[in-house]
Amino acid sequence: MIAEGDRLAVAVSGGKDSLSLMHVLRHRQRVSPVRFEFAAVHVDFEFEDFNPQQLIRYFQEQGFSYHVEKVELLKGGRWEDIDCFWWSRNRRKALFQMADREGFTKIAFGHHLDDIVETIVLNQFYRGEIGAMKPMVELFGGKVVIIRPLAYVREREMVRLARELGIDTMGQSKCANDDTSHRMRIKKMLQEFESSNPMVVTNIFRSLKNIKSDYLVEPAKT
Repeated sequence: MIAEGDRLAVAVSGGKDSLSLMHVLRHRQRVSPVRFEFAAVHVDFEFEDFNPQQLIRYFQEQGFSYHVEKVELLKGGRWEDIDCFWWSRNRRKALFQMADREGFTKIAFGHHLDDIVETIVLNQFYRGEIGAMKPMVELFGGKVVIIRPLAYVREREMVRLARELGIDTMGQSKCANDDTSHRMRIKKMLQEFESSNPMVVTNIFRSLKNIKSDYLVEPAKT
């Protein structure tokens, strides 16, 4: 995922996953023969729900390079009126534009294995398609490269690391209906299934590499 000379923009919302990724990358930077740089990038919509100053202080205390990208698209609007689709779409747009402007070679997200599995189920339930988030993907003809270094790590491992680092209560910027979103419903459903079968999440993840094409429905002819 990371090549010699890369400059990574790490999308940091303030949550445990993206902050933990900063520490993981710093460790890898110290031991890896591949030389690379990285900086935290926080997209600030300037809503009252989240004050990035605490996050900025943490970056400074830890010695992390950082950049705060202010987005004034809905400045003065109400955080409660913003849905998750809008929040995610405009956050990514701001990240892509900033990375191109500042000369970053790749954008790193803190998505872990559980996030990817939830996406697989979401796409099946609500979009009628089979698809996931790839650990590494090129967009717009390679102009934007996204990597997910935690793609093969379970969320419970990130929870444990965040507690050890003391960042599990930092707080984060997120959409207003995050706790009641389709993704959260899927997360709770998978947790319930996993309580009786610990392999449920892992099996869904592995299924994308174990496709039985002979048993798939052929696309309808037009």
